[in-house]
Amino acid sequence: MPAVRLETKRVEKPWGRETLWPGFDPVAPGGAPVGEIWFQHPDGRDTDLLVKYLFTSQKLSIQVHPDDAQAQARGYPRGKSEAWVILAAEPDATIAIGTKEPMTADELRAASLDGSINEKMVWHPIKKDEFYYSAAGTVHAIGPGLTLVEVQQNVDLTYRLYDYGSDRELHLDDGVAVSDAVPYVPPYTPKPIADGRTMLADSPKFVLERWSCTGEGTLRSDGRPIWLVPLAGDGTIDGETFTAGGVWLADGDTALTLGAGTDLLVAYTGPGANGEIWR
Repeated sequence: MPAVRLETKRVEKPWGRETLWPGFDPVAPGGAPVGEIWFQHPDGRDTDLLVKYLFTSQKLSIQVHPDDAQAQARGYPRGKSEAWVILAAEPDATIAIGTKEPMTADELRAASLDGSINEKMVWHPIKKDEFYYSAAGTVHAIGPGLTLVEVQQNVDLTYRLYDYGSDRELHLDDGVAVSDAVPYVPPYTPKPIADGRTMLADSPKFVLERWSCTGEGTLRSDGRPIWLVPLAGDGTIDGETFTAGGVWLADGDTALTLGAGTDLLVAYTGPGANGEIWR
């Protein structure tokens, strides 16, 4: 089955931007800022993973996502673990992930209500090409001045704990119940696994690799669909030219040509690397 180019969905957000990223048209004059661009299957199927681009001009809420069991208890198909690859960062850009000290549920609720949670989070300075994996239950917030790619379990389920005094709904009962409010320890360290292939994360929910290899070959599925996210360079997928700003989903063996300067994210459900993925 040939690879499918996924369709884009622009999501307006108050914290979004009018100027996006090479490969995406800017917001039309007078239009609302775009915070996210989602990539969805053209036939509307429910895929296991979702790829997004995020463009931030303000802090996102301090939030948390449930795990599979917690989400399924509420009627959702899955929970939400996610990973971020930073494409661009302004000099003072930050991401909050994890709390400075372990917090009980009562402490987390109180801090969310009085706003002190903002100071109890660890705000990490962010640079281009950094990577973070945020497992379900991790308390986090993405700051302004960032362009990033997010790979996540495919569910639209976020519990806001604190939103800086805005009038948007908070979800304290649900959010506190699923939060693991502890200091963040990166669960994965990026490491090379083959020539031109770096493993960013090999999690139970999904595997994420970053490729800089060149050449021609066949992308081979081991039964798991493969998401291809070109960030730079050019090449072809089943004979179709690809450039940054698109995402493809391959369900079977796929002809893949990678040109000079290729920077490609490759994602599939986990765990375990597909060792024969490209030959």
